Amino acid sequence: MSELVSIITPTFNAEKYIKATIQSVQNQSYPNWEMILVDDASTDETVSIIKEFAQNDNRIKLTELSKNSGNGFARNVALENATGKYIAYLDADDLWFPIKLEKQIAFLKTNNLPFTFSFYDCIDEEGNNLRKRVEAPLNLTYKQLFFCNYVGNLTAIYDADYFGKIVIEATQKRQDWRLWLTILKQIKTTKPVPEPLAFYRIRKDSISSSKFKLIKHNFGVYRDFHGFNFVFSVLLMIRFLFTQLIIKPKYIKKA
Repeated sequence: MSELVSIITPTFNAEKYIKATIQSVQNQSYPNWEMILVDDASTDETVSIIKEFAQNDNRIKLTELSKNSGNGFARNVALENATGKYIAYLDADDLWFPIKLEKQIAFLKTNNLPFTFSFYDCIDEEGNNLRKRVEAPLNLTYKQLFFCNYVGNLTAIYDADYFGKIVIEATQKRQDWRLWLTILKQIKTTKPVPEPLAFYRIRKDSISSSKFKLIKHNFGVYRDFHGFNFVFSVLLMIRFLFTQLIIKPKYIKKA
């Protein structure tokens, strides 16, 4: 029997995308998973759509929050309810390739890794392929991750038996990067599956679409998460921007 994978999916007003996201999980060639969706007080039809899926598939589990508490809080609630050996992340507007879990779990075991991720392709709000592929160093170190988040949240999987359930402070931005830094600080290095296994949806209203907000939140990682003083955090941000603008683009290619 294959080990259970717990898929963490927070939702908020995702009625336009959540059906396709859930279907991409149901289409997995790896069948032993549970999809834990935590709805952050949506005001659209997101909950109704999820409930319809949950009625027909007991692997899909929904928790409804009574008030909007933020994406990080919803993720932590889902994590509390996770029972799988492996923890995977998938946002409510992204998609997985059908072989994603099967290939990634096999890669994790073959390479004796407690944490791994993969390359991914990009789509627009309507699901059109943007012919853009995001790759990463084939041996990702903590130092590399320190200056650039190469790990796409929708591709990451970690072994909860190895790390335990890793909770990141819900009020902070860039929770995903903080999570991978916590993991890589412990294991020092990891490898990605060297091929795309997911589609990342680029939306105009997403945080990552605002370069100014991205810089602000990344600065917060150095200032608040690592605890560096203001001046040193500024210097690290300069190095971060160099990596983001000069080095990382080498890993972004036409699909």
